[in-house]
Amino acid sequence: MRYEILKLLKEAGSDYITGVDIGSRFGISRSAVWKHIKELRNEGYSIESSPKLGYRLLADSGHLNPFEIMNKLGTRTAGREVVWFDEIGSTNTHAAKLAADGCAEGMTVVAGMQTQGRGRLGRNWESPKGKGIYLSVVLRPPMAPAEAPVFTLAAAVAAVRAIYSVTGVRTGIKWPNDITCGGKKISGILLEMNSEADRVNWIILGIGINYSQTPEDFPPELRDRAVSVLSATGVIHGKTIPDGQKNAHDEQAGRLALIRALLREIDSVYHHILSGNTDEILDEWRKYSVTLGKEVRFSLKDTEYTGTAVDITESGSLLVDCSDGVRRELLSGEISIRGIFGYSG
Repeated sequence: MRYEILKLLKEAGSDYITGVDIGSRFGISRSAVWKHIKELRNEGYSIESSPKLGYRLLADSGHLNPFEIMNKLGTRTAGREVVWFDEIGSTNTHAAKLAADGCAEGMTVVAGMQTQGRGRLGRNWESPKGKGIYLSVVLRPPMAPAEAPVFTLAAAVAAVRAIYSVTGVRTGIKWPNDITCGGKKISGILLEMNSEADRVNWIILGIGINYSQTPEDFPPELRDRAVSVLSATGVIHGKTIPDGQKNAHDEQAGRLALIRALLREIDSVYHHILSGNTDEILDEWRKYSVTLGKEVRFSLKDTEYTGTAVDITESGSLLVDCSDGVRRELLSGEISIRGIFGYSG
């Protein structure tokens, strides 16, 4: 109810709304209205009250909660329902539980911090409190399991689009699931699936974005390999984020804007694929790729290979022309690209 009142205050702009009018609108008492206003204030909303005029919202906010994420989001699927946690083990793990319990497609789990954030190949995803974007979306595409890996590529395209639209930072895609900036990792994607032999039951599309970390926020072994959005924009100067409530508010508002943009872009690429326009998404992936045309190194069955990455397939596999003259198709795994993440040959 308090978010319905908040929505009413937002729509009123700079005008006051009396407690009587709010109560009449929602069929509650003036004391109940006051209780909800108090709860909103406790969440950090600045609401002015006047005995004669009523209530008005003094300034719009960048608060992170389901209402702010969903309000006028305009998506068809992603973000139709949102749950927010200040702290959680893993958004992907929780989203999988919700999916198994039959939640609606588009359910989105967002957290301010993960204590057990996961990346590919069993790795940890560093998820410090209030520093990043950690979200997972439940999707139920009507397709065979072999077709589902394309959503990793599509999510990468969505992340590149969203980061640029909100911040102006240009990023690239390292196959299969890393978003990079200046040769350092700024975002990662984890797709997990539950399926039967002939159909997908659900997939969980998890995305983590480093938003405001300084180098010291990363573990020592990652400081030369990871970067945050605000570092890339130059908002973070030196080693610290400027102090002050305004800066903290701006940072939270920026995270909110990026979450909303990300959900819109996920929704867009998802429906592009469902409409049979996978080729358009793959072409865009190729445009953003920092892998194609580069020398890469990888291992198969304990044998190391080098070669040139030449293309991706519709299912998301990477084609590599190896130095031994054989073209190999990588379905998954880890590659090193010359000049990125420390690979110098």
